[in-house]
Amino acid sequence: MKDSPGAMELAGAVMKIHTHQRPPILRSTFKGLLLLSVILISISYLSVYKDHLSDYLQSNTSLKQTNPIYRAPLPLEHPNRSFLQHHLAFPRNYHFILDDTDVCRSNTPFLVLVVPVAPSNRKARDAIRKTWGTETLVQGELIQTVFLLGLPSRGNITEQQEHVSMENLQYHDLIQSDFIDSYNNLTIKTMVIMDWLATQCPKVSYAMKIDSDMFLNVENLVSMLKSPGIPKELYLTGMLMWNRPVIRDRSSKWYVPKEMYPDPHYPTYTLGMGYLFSIDLTSTFVEVSKSIEPFNIEDAYIGMCMKKLGLSPTQPPHPDQFRAYLGKYNRCTFSKIITYILGSPQQLVTFWTDLKKPGPPC
Repeated sequence: MKDSPGAMELAGAVMKIHTHQRPPILRSTFKGLLLLSVILISISYLSVYKDHLSDYLQSNTSLKQTNPIYRAPLPLEHPNRSFLQHHLAFPRNYHFILDDTDVCRSNTPFLVLVVPVAPSNRKARDAIRKTWGTETLVQGELIQTVFLLGLPSRGNITEQQEHVSMENLQYHDLIQSDFIDSYNNLTIKTMVIMDWLATQCPKVSYAMKIDSDMFLNVENLVSMLKSPGIPKELYLTGMLMWNRPVIRDRSSKWYVPKEMYPDPHYPTYTLGMGYLFSIDLTSTFVEVSKSIEPFNIEDAYIGMCMKKLGLSPTQPPHPDQFRAYLGKYNRCTFSKIITYILGSPQQLVTFWTDLKKPGPPC
């Protein structure tokens, strides 16, 4: 970075004074000039940094849209002003730089599937587009799928962003916000999902946050949602985790220091691989997030939001349908489950193709 000419001239004057014997009367003048030079140089650096950040968001993100950039509304004041406000994970600190999908704008889906995924993970997105992402009308209900991305955080950022923009021109199913896409920002990513759903899809019945490495049986999911007794409001379900200890081992991926979360156990939460919720919870999560200290264990963070609201996740009617790992693929078993963690995008395509072939699965 370059300093402003005025700041450099002043710094040179200060150095010239410093290299000669100074009489006592000049000492106070010297101190004043030194302080002033530091202030001017700092202002110069801040100005350059601001310009650099603006250039990054305008150039490296390759904003090639004709539609105006979506700007989320300013944060609302929480009704309980005694709550301590934490804005790091509050989604309205961030702005959408890609959001031209027709989802929830030209129609009202019954269910919206939102997939958080890294900008560079095109293979995962394409695998979903070939498999469960094609399920758009199930049991007479409209289902739509979108992908949520942050900004590239490593590698050739400009090139990655160009690819993302071109991909969106082809599919119009990408939503991108201006936070850095990284593991430590997963809570931000999840809360941005909630904010987008709350503002863009307030009339849908349900939404699901589902990871990009997941098998999803949409038919079974819709059957569950349409079964008697499923709540239409204040509903969160998935694979429930009870009384899970907070990891204090610094070498662990899931390490959380006491300063960030002092309690020894998390409240009950739904495993982050895939959880389902009624749409009314989205705006509630956004609002309550202002009063909860954020940290990177995003599914536990949603559990904390539920606890703060005086709510608890609900056990699904058939808990064994939300699975993490099953071992070897079995067509009959996969025909009965809702979720399952996979090893690769190709595995998803292979299993899905086999499951959808003619003939009874069992």
